[in-house]
Amino acid sequence: MSPPAPARAENLDHARRVAGAVIGSAVGDALGAPFEFGPAGAFSARFPVRTSRDEMCGGGGWDPGEATDDTQMAVLIAESLLERRGLDLPDMFARFQRWATSDPKDIGLQTEDVLTNGLAWDRAAAHHFQTNQRAAGNGSLMRATTSAVYFARDGREATMDAARRVAALTHGDRAAWEGTAVFHELVRVALRGGDPLAALPGTLTLVHPDHRRRYATVLADDWHPDQATEFNGAVWPCLGSAVWAFRTTTSYEDALRAAVDLGGDTDTVAAVTGGLAGAYYGVDAIPARWTEPLHVPLPGFDGRVLRLPDLLELARRLAS
Repeated sequence: MSPPAPARAENLDHARRVAGAVIGSAVGDALGAPFEFGPAGAFSARFPVRTSRDEMCGGGGWDPGEATDDTQMAVLIAESLLERRGLDLPDMFARFQRWATSDPKDIGLQTEDVLTNGLAWDRAAAHHFQTNQRAAGNGSLMRATTSAVYFARDGREATMDAARRVAALTHGDRAAWEGTAVFHELVRVALRGGDPLAALPGTLTLVHPDHRRRYATVLADDWHPDQATEFNGAVWPCLGSAVWAFRTTTSYEDALRAAVDLGGDTDTVAAVTGGLAGAYYGVDAIPARWTEPLHVPLPGFDGRVLRLPDLLELARRLAS
């Protein structure tokens, strides 16, 4: 029996969907962070009552409501796109470097190496991949919601191409580019009021042939995260898990609970889920008890800490 289709959020204007995507991803990141590398079901076991105001609990080095590197990098992407009025890859890379050398609480090992190895923006990730032969982590996917929103206006092929180019700044493995490109397109469809799940077959036709089959597997209707052959810190099962959480639930809140309850790389799976579900259901579907404590520190940027009003303004600018 097929799972129920997500309930369509009717009559939402574009701005509410954009805000849903930006805020939704950040909320997922902060909600999942304290449960990272924990067991499956830990979130529901701790918070069986869905109206608990303590769900943004903090822990594992994170304050309650504090977003991680996932959202911090997403904000840097957004600000580069807005201030440079488009894709300026050297500028974006320089912002990443400034952040990475300012002692963020968390940074992926691969991302850190690429941003601190002293090579130029167009060589650093490729060198890492050539040296290590493994660079298919979810680090480019985790930060992709803001760029997905920005490039949504340009259509399917353009948004997928932009996703690949931004992903390639830190990830030399094309697998990461393709997963980020698929996510960009699913968000674009959701922002237009469409069904991202219905868009999957057409989107997969634009995935590079060397990676299409693997993505088709994890994005299939009958795939379950238990079938993953890699930890969900890899790009394929991360994206597949986020789509699974969206597919098998009928609200933003339930999608996020399902994502965090998978365990493993909970902040990133929930951030990706939150970006997609937020675009689909809109910002008003995100519980206020999750948005009120939300905050995004930006190491290396003069002590700035973005809170809900700042993120809403960022979303407004991205929407325009």
